Amino acid sequence: MILPPATLAMLGGGQLGRFFVAAAHEAGYAAWVLDPDTDSPAGRIADRHLCAAYEDAQALAEIAAHCAAVTTEFENVPAATLAYLSARIPTHPSASAVEICQNRIAEKTFLRDNGFPHGPFAVVLSEADIESASDDLFPGILKVARFGYDGKGQAVVESREAARTAYRAFEGEPAVLEKRLDLDCEVSVVLARDARGEARCFPVAENRHTRGILDVSIVPARVTAALDDEVRDIAERIAARLDYVGVLAVEFFVRSGRVFVNEMAPRPHNSGHYTLDACTVSQYEQQVRALCGLPLHDPRAHSASVMVNLLGDCWFGVGGDAREPEWNALYAVPNLKLHLYGKRQARPGRKMGHFTVVGDRLDEALDVALAARRRMGIGC
Repeated sequence: MILPPATLAMLGGGQLGRFFVAAAHEAGYAAWVLDPDTDSPAGRIADRHLCAAYEDAQALAEIAAHCAAVTTEFENVPAATLAYLSARIPTHPSASAVEICQNRIAEKTFLRDNGFPHGPFAVVLSEADIESASDDLFPGILKVARFGYDGKGQAVVESREAARTAYRAFEGEPAVLEKRLDLDCEVSVVLARDARGEARCFPVAENRHTRGILDVSIVPARVTAALDDEVRDIAERIAARLDYVGVLAVEFFVRSGRVFVNEMAPRPHNSGHYTLDACTVSQYEQQVRALCGLPLHDPRAHSASVMVNLLGDCWFGVGGDAREPEWNALYAVPNLKLHLYGKRQARPGRKMGHFTVVGDRLDEALDVALAARRRMGIGC
């Protein structure tokens, strides 16, 4: 076990890294952050902010020399960086697991080859692959293999011609063509797994997206007990097959009672923010525990909860001028927990914060959360 006051390193300086740093500090650890942004949210509260590229040799040597272990808050850290660090200090998740999760082609191939349920897809490396794709894949969604998230790098394609046009707009980037499924709902499982192979799943979240970005998470998900058990089991088997150590999120599509793995995130997840306020342990404390070899907590929910994302759109009024939202409207709501990420510049679509409403009854928490969402002008 790695015990306090050891120093832990975080690759990435966004809000997920910021919550990790806070959890590490709460547990008595020091925390360093590597991020090229001079004003990164996690870097501002870290014991040391290494403001450098993720491939920077000097910064990586500093981490290897002074930190007891290292983890990441986003999947696009170069695998070579993780490989370099893993040869010197405990590094979780592994480079091999991150490589699979950061590339949609590798991810879909992993799911197919290991027998996990997934939607129909085709790998697109050229326009010829679009021409040879099955008619059944249309209408579909064309997604770039790397660096696409929150709806970026994706295009809904109703026809083969539309897919060709979208692929050209992606400038020939490797991509995946997925059949667009009519869904009952989307759910996600966030779990922690330690080096001994012990896994702990948080309650399943039911998720709603707007323009490809998570909008609302409802916990517990309003699905059958059988489906709840099924997605937990699949998530645990995926983690085991990856030999995963750390926090992993698995997103699922649900259609006519059947589940399909959509994608995986090798890190804490936006849909797991509710764990800060509604569970006996947060996903970030579990990340610290898994990284340091500490026993994992039983992540039970003590309350029903509804999480609402706050995007930069909330900072812009009808006239388009930036202004600080009226937070008093949220602070006045009983059992509402507001979390702001410390990002100094708001932009439409940028995740600036979230709030979670907790309560004994899910229907009441949902009504309160949606009313507060409307009060902030979200979805109006």
